[in-house]
Amino acid sequence: MREMTGGHDVKTGAMVVLPDAEAIAQHMAKWLTAQALAKKDGPFVLALSGGSTPKRLYQILASAEYRDRFPWANTQFFFGDERFVPEGDPASNYNMVETEMLAHVSVPPANVHPMPTSGDPAQAAAAYQAELEKVYGGTVLQPGRPLFDVVMLGLGDNGHTASLFPRQPVLREKKLWVSTCVPDDAPHTRITLTYPAIHSSRHVVFMLAGAGKREAFAKVRAGDPAEPASAITTEGELIWLMDKAAAGQ
Repeated sequence: MREMTGGHDVKTGAMVVLPDAEAIAQHMAKWLTAQALAKKDGPFVLALSGGSTPKRLYQILASAEYRDRFPWANTQFFFGDERFVPEGDPASNYNMVETEMLAHVSVPPANVHPMPTSGDPAQAAAAYQAELEKVYGGTVLQPGRPLFDVVMLGLGDNGHTASLFPRQPVLREKKLWVSTCVPDDAPHTRITLTYPAIHSSRHVVFMLAGAGKREAFAKVRAGDPAEPASAITTEGELIWLMDKAAAGQ
């Protein structure tokens, strides 16, 4: 994957098409490790996503090939979104990442930032923004100083990404970095990064596998305003990491 500057969106982002989901996960593991190792002027700040393709990525990063190479101690692990369920719930993104990767590697506990999922959701979102502000060293996002090195995203059939769901007020959020979302077409209250937070990134990587993603991808790639993912932008490089089925090839 090449380094690009000047900012990108879903229409201008690079497409990397690979044979299948396993190839996506292997490619992402290699690329992500290289990006993390190259970060010398501060911590490598990563926003993780849920889903089956990222799950395989996390298994690979916890394997012998990567376990001792990835710079766990210099990486700050955040989450792009979370369902408002207990951490041990099968629906929890944190639970999946902990089970598949974090429990098997030497990562300092202070480097892992699960989204709070108890009490009042709005207060939990505010607490998570405060954690991000601490790592960022400020309360206002500055152009040219990205909050994240990499934001990993998926894409739902309804065009949602992270927990930016259709028709919800969070889509109009311009200031907060973290907010709540209560979808009308999916279970659970959610906490999610907002468009401004995702924009403040060096790389945004969508990971898509399977023919079931083809229709939603085509709409978002065309910039369909009805699809929440169409509004994703980044200061840096946006990458579509896809298999042939998702790309329609």
